Amino acid sequence: MVLLERSQTDPYFNLAAEEFILKNTTENLLMFWQSEPSVVVGKHQNTLKEVNLDYVNRHGIPVIRRISGGGTVYHDRGNINYTLIMESERRESLIDFKKFTQPVIEFLESLEIEARFEGKNNLTIDGKKFSGNSAHVFRNRVIHHGTFLFDSDLDILEKIINPQTEGISDKAIESIRASVTNVKPHVKENMDLVTFQKRMTSFFMDYFHIERTRILTPDEQAAIETLALEKYKSWKWNFGYSPKYSFKQDYLTPDGLLTVQLTTKNGIIEELHLSLNGTMLRDQEKRIVGQIHDKEVLSKVLDKKIPADAFFPITASSRDFQA
Repeated sequence: MVLLERSQTDPYFNLAAEEFILKNTTENLLMFWQSEPSVVVGKHQNTLKEVNLDYVNRHGIPVIRRISGGGTVYHDRGNINYTLIMESERRESLIDFKKFTQPVIEFLESLEIEARFEGKNNLTIDGKKFSGNSAHVFRNRVIHHGTFLFDSDLDILEKIINPQTEGISDKAIESIRASVTNVKPHVKENMDLVTFQKRMTSFFMDYFHIERTRILTPDEQAAIETLALEKYKSWKWNFGYSPKYSFKQDYLTPDGLLTVQLTTKNGIIEELHLSLNGTMLRDQEKRIVGQIHDKEVLSKVLDKKIPADAFFPITASSRDFQA
């Protein structure tokens, strides 16, 4: 196994790097990395349903889909991400969350911290989650990766990962709400994140008998940047890839009660029933059907008396706006 040393903190690049390395190398590989504040949703999730979009849009926090399943997570510079990419002749043995999280548990044990594997893929301390894990299989290779909350801003995490289930109907994978904790308060030594990550890296290198390290080649870096631009920064992947869903909502406007009922596929509005005080708005329906379900796009085609907010789950901020 090889340790890939990386210092990039751009979240688009980091997620693209995982996919590129999985699909374009043959070596077993370990890497630790960090991202600037960002929200990462699972491959099979409905982004609209999982994230407080009002909050992330106001604060310029990107929302990005990853290639693995599982739930939505928050990344910032207080969170350490770890990635293991391995191959096996036995495809059925590739995904094993207990096996892949065992070095994390043993590392924390070396610091006199008792961590447990709970549920399908979580690690906890005193019943509170500090690490969520997911995996993706490509041919005979698997990427297993997890978050590690060391000193993240948990207040922002709670505000961002705020599932909006009201009014949305779909078959997407939903995040499971859980109490979370940072690891730092449980560390008996006075240790900052840099020191902690060095200790963790050293432990993993011993655990996996890693004797070689490398960095990305110029060609790899260029290819990853292209993948980040073409896929991970695209609306089509981050929002349009969401499973088919329906949305229904009654929204109070200065002109009365606006009722919105729509169905989307690949992020595009396929069907729409729109009425104001019981009167159907057929002209507006014609303008909107075929548009992507995006607030900025709808704002440009809607009549000024019809707010684009009405087409999206009502968050606390939009309720305040209505009031």
